[in-house]
Amino acid sequence: MDAEAAKVLGAGLAAIGAGIAALGVGNVFASFLEGALRNPAAADGQQGRLFIGFAAAELLGLLAFVIAMILVFVA
Repeated sequence: MDAEAAKVLGAGLAAIGAGIAALGVGNVFASFLEGALRNPAAADGQQGRLFIGFAAAELLGLLAFVIAMILVFVA
């Protein structure tokens, strides 16, 4: 396997993280909605944790994208 093929293969594997991040964001919002529907009075107190979970899941997707771009254009 030559270096160019290894770069493209590594970038493709790193891009899988973007799809996994989308699943994580979906799980965060699904859990929030499930809890909010069970106890609507506590939903306002959990909204901050919702945004922290969303940001953490989205950060992993962005990092996977950055790694893929570094492998394609820099390495």
